Amino acid sequence: MATHVISGAGSGIGAVLADRLHERDDDLWLLARSDERAAELAARYPGARMLVADLADPGGLERALAEADLPDRVDSLLHVAGVVDLEPVAALDLGRWQQQLDVNLTAPMLLTRALLPALRAARGTVVFVNSGAGLSASPTWSGYAASKFGLRALADALRGEELGNGVRVTTVYPGRTATPMQQKVHAQEGKEYDAARWSDAGTVAATILHVLDLPADSTVPDVAVRAAG
Repeated sequence: MATHVISGAGSGIGAVLADRLHERDDDLWLLARSDERAAELAARYPGARMLVADLADPGGLERALAEADLPDRVDSLLHVAGVVDLEPVAALDLGRWQQQLDVNLTAPMLLTRALLPALRAARGTVVFVNSGAGLSASPTWSGYAASKFGLRALADALRGEELGNGVRVTTVYPGRTATPMQQKVHAQEGKEYDAARWSDAGTVAATILHVLDLPADSTVPDVAVRAAG
């Protein structure tokens, strides 16, 4: 039975991943931003354990991790949580800029750092769910893209550092995916949202599960998933 730590299990890609790994009877440790959210996740995933911390509060997250009774072995750490706000540079709001950096970049760093001993013990896999915006920045996407460019750098450095410890590191770059986040993006862009145009969250989740299920002799450093249309 494998042990997985997942951020962003409340919706979208993270929820599909949690569903499928729970169906395997694997052990789940889920990040929840509040006690109320933790109760919702615990009801949905009986037997799962909760780590309650707000990813937008790096200091609080660091303290919560230091105080938590973390697992001794972790087969996968799945960074799925993310936030997005679209604004031109001329109108960037510092609070929204900082929140994107905190949730999308700093929180994955803190989680990875705290769980590295357990990942090494299991020769586990770290998956960073990035974005097409982590490869190319478009107008109004500077804050989100900056956080995702940074996440790519974090993953690349970690991959080299942990090679000798048997920890595999994969970055997944989904294109537009039918999730609540994508609905928000369309609203910010002033566009009509049609989920059928985009990749299904289950398709991206299946890609991540493929990475987790690879034999120990191989790894997938980077993989992009794009809608076929």
